[in-house]
Amino acid sequence: MRAVWILAGILAAASAVCSAQQGAQEEPGKLVREVVYNELHDHDLHGYWRYWVERHSPNDVRVEEQVETSDGPIARAVSSNGQPVSEQVAEKEETRLRELASSPGERANLRQSYRDDEKRVGRILAMLPDAFAFQDEGTDNGIRHLRFSPSPSYSAHCIEARVFHQLSGDLFIDVRMKRMKKLEGHLNDNVDFGMGLLGRVNKGGWFRMVRTQVSPTEWKTERLEVHMNGRALLFKTLAHDTSEVRGGFEAVPPKMSLEQGLRVLNETVAARQAGGQFSPVAMLRSAGASD
Repeated sequence: MRAVWILAGILAAASAVCSAQQGAQEEPGKLVREVVYNELHDHDLHGYWRYWVERHSPNDVRVEEQVETSDGPIARAVSSNGQPVSEQVAEKEETRLRELASSPGERANLRQSYRDDEKRVGRILAMLPDAFAFQDEGTDNGIRHLRFSPSPSYSAHCIEARVFHQLSGDLFIDVRMKRMKKLEGHLNDNVDFGMGLLGRVNKGGWFRMVRTQVSPTEWKTERLEVHMNGRALLFKTLAHDTSEVRGGFEAVPPKMSLEQGLRVLNETVAARQAGGQFSPVAMLRSAGASD
């Protein structure tokens, strides 16, 4: 029996190597299309998770605990610049969440905002196979590197698509899972609207998204950077700066209600009040121990 298990292990390893080799040899455009299909499928059917989010701004590093619910993700701020939030901030957070729980209008806004974000991400991912030309840069340790640039045959039909289509950059793919590991791009030229009269997104903008596997079938974003700027009609300045890191992913019950999500967030308060030096990982471990 021991020999049978050893043989099974050898065959499984050989199968994984073969799969990785096939992924490395697959034509870039076809591979990207399969990756996008997997990402969109996961995006529609993903489970529910809780995790910490570390948001960086010029003057502050803010940590929130975030929980995914059937109404959309909800969050509570728990630290600022490495220290627990003040009592005033904690009270504001409690009031905001209490109003969310009691107001049908606030819930509807949360659901709509979440659906809009999901659709936006889906539209951008769906553009990848057709909007760009891909150049193979090789495979390293099961991660295939593709360099991309705008495809001249693609016609963008909205502002969002026009900006995304002008990016050049790099896509890294887990060839065994056929999932996106990292996507990063930058604008080499200005993107004008109405010949520059209606607005402009300035060249030099860039973004980076890093993904991590959190279960046998699911991946989550662990790092997101977006740095774009420009101007809109009447010279209004446009700026989009996002810099955040996520971690401590823990599964929660599927289709968890907003009320259940609020109870999970309340565990953060108890964990913080228990004392000790604050860290997102320690916070989630403490909260998990009380489940």
